[in-house]
Amino acid sequence: MRILKRHDFGEVQGWELGWSPVGRPLMTTICYRAGPMLIDTGLAHMRGAVLEMVEQERDNIQAVLLTHYHEDHSGNAAAIKSRFSIPVYGSMETASKLVSSYRIFPYQHLMWGAADPVAIDFLPDRLEGNGISFEPVHTPGHSKDHTVYLVPERGWLFSGDLYLSHQIKFFRADERIEDQIRSLKKVLTLDFKALFCGHHPQQKKGKDYITRKLQYLEDIYGSVAEQAAKGMTAPEVMKALRLKEAKMVKWICFGNVSMENMVRSVMRSLEADRPPQRRG
Repeated sequence: MRILKRHDFGEVQGWELGWSPVGRPLMTTICYRAGPMLIDTGLAHMRGAVLEMVEQERDNIQAVLLTHYHEDHSGNAAAIKSRFSIPVYGSMETASKLVSSYRIFPYQHLMWGAADPVAIDFLPDRLEGNGISFEPVHTPGHSKDHTVYLVPERGWLFSGDLYLSHQIKFFRADERIEDQIRSLKKVLTLDFKALFCGHHPQQKKGKDYITRKLQYLEDIYGSVAEQAAKGMTAPEVMKALRLKEAKMVKWICFGNVSMENMVRSVMRSLEADRPPQRRG
């Protein structure tokens, strides 16, 4: 099943994309056009639809801005650059990841498809076009390279996967909860109202949604820390806090996505903050 929906957010246009071999896709991704910029490029499985959209919008798109390297956001960057000669920008970390092929899990191949290698340009401190400025802000946690884009004149924040939801149920094995907490706090110092998330946009009171996500992660962190101080293992913490695991999702993703990964991320952070023991 394919999902292709166009969303009108006033000056911002969004294209919601999803693909599944059977039934409704488990997750859709939204790429946005704001002024002359296309933010993210969607999944490779929807390449035909994305290239057709870019063809129709060609006169309005001067550059592509990537929030991070994950294949549901960067999946069509190489194809767009090759076919239309549109420059693609990302952080240095994003560029180093996308310049060559990288391994992904079978479920990622199935849901989104692999991103083709592409050489992208490094982000300047600000990009401007049509009187609109886009300011990149490094927000690691979901991935090391994660970057959001603030448009101060309009009060927009293109947040990639920083938000997702105020109460997330899954965590990738490589996510760092302490970095996410710091990034959410950093974003709350910015001036914006509309939160253009890569999956769940919130046009009003964007800071309220970020605040709720921050509170949720801080509550999880504190609760896990309290149990870990008793010497509990991650599964024991899960049981003590009555955190539910989507076992089918964890199995399909080979453990790369799970609630337990969030618990383990807290415990790794606590271990890193622990002072080294003195030798006797």
